[in-house]
Amino acid sequence: MKTALVGDIGGTNARLALWQDGQLAEVRVLATADFPRPEDAVRSYLEQIGRTVESLEAVCLACAGPVGGDEFRFTNNHWRLSRSAFCDELGVRDLLLINDFAAMALGMTRLQPGECVAVCDGVSEPGRPRLVIGPGTGLGVATLLPLSNGGWSAIPGEGGHICLPIGTEREAALWTHVHRAIGHVNAEAILSGGGLLALYRASCALDGREASLQSPADVTAAALAGDAYAQAVLDQFCCWLGRVVGDNVLTVGARGGVYIVGGVVPRFADFFLRSGFVRSMRDKGSMSRYFDGIPVWLVTAEYPGLEGAGVALQQVMDSRR
Repeated sequence: MKTALVGDIGGTNARLALWQDGQLAEVRVLATADFPRPEDAVRSYLEQIGRTVESLEAVCLACAGPVGGDEFRFTNNHWRLSRSAFCDELGVRDLLLINDFAAMALGMTRLQPGECVAVCDGVSEPGRPRLVIGPGTGLGVATLLPLSNGGWSAIPGEGGHICLPIGTEREAALWTHVHRAIGHVNAEAILSGGGLLALYRASCALDGREASLQSPADVTAAALAGDAYAQAVLDQFCCWLGRVVGDNVLTVGARGGVYIVGGVVPRFADFFLRSGFVRSMRDKGSMSRYFDGIPVWLVTAEYPGLEGAGVALQQVMDSRR
C-alpha cells in the first residue's frame, strides 16, 4: 500500500495520521468539538500537512460505536457520517470504517518495548483470547483473537454498556444513588472520565460532604496530592474497573491476557498499581483461581488506536491483491 489516511475518532479527540510503508506519519490530534462534521476535520488535517485526498490510496476511520451500514452515528460526540456521502464529497476512493476498540485491539499487536507496564505477571496461553478494555470518554471493550496463520482478529463489542456490577454494600449504595439520578446504570456511567466525577459526587452525597472538586482531573490531582477522600474515590474507581474486567475475562475466556488501555488510567498509573483493582478483578468466589497466571498489562503507548487502524486497513488491502 502506498499512502493512506488513518483515523482514531473518540468522543473528545480525532487522531489522524498517514499510513506509509506500515508506519504512522504526520500524526495530529484534533478536538471533535471544533468541527461540525468528520469531513471538515479531515479537510483541516490534510491542509495542515500539505496533502490532498488524491494522494491517498485509501482511508480507514476507527469510530466509537457499532459500525454497520451506510450511516454511522458516533456514540460520544455530535458527529454523523454517511459512507457514501463522505466518499462523494471528499473524492475518497476507498473508505473502511471499523469500531474504535477493534482498532485498539489490533494496536496491541504493534506494542513496542516500554509501551506497557505489568499489572499482573503471567504467561499468555497460546490460542486463547485477549481482552482489551479501558476508560476514556466512554468505556471501550474488545476481544483480540490469535489466528492459526499467526495473524490476529479483533472482535468489537459494546461492553461499556453492560450493567455496572455490585460487589459490596458501599457499591450498592453508590449504585442506588446514581440510579436515582440517571436510571439504568451501565459500566461507563462510572468507568469513564465523566464517570469518575459522577462517582466522586455520588460519594460526597452519601457521606454528607460538599462536592468541591469540579472535574475528573481535579479528582485525580487531589488523590495524587494526598487527599484521603479523593484517594478513596479513585480507589473505588479502580475496584469497579477490576470487577468489570473480571466479568469480561470470565465471559470470553481471556487467558491470553488483559490490556488496560484508554486515556484515563495511565494518568495515575502508580496509584492504579497499588489500588484494589487486582483484588476486585479476582473477587469471583469459586472462580477466583481462574485468574492465576493471566497476565495483565497497563498500556502507555501514545497512539495504539491509530496503529490498529493501519493494521486493519493493511489487512483489507492485502487481501484484495
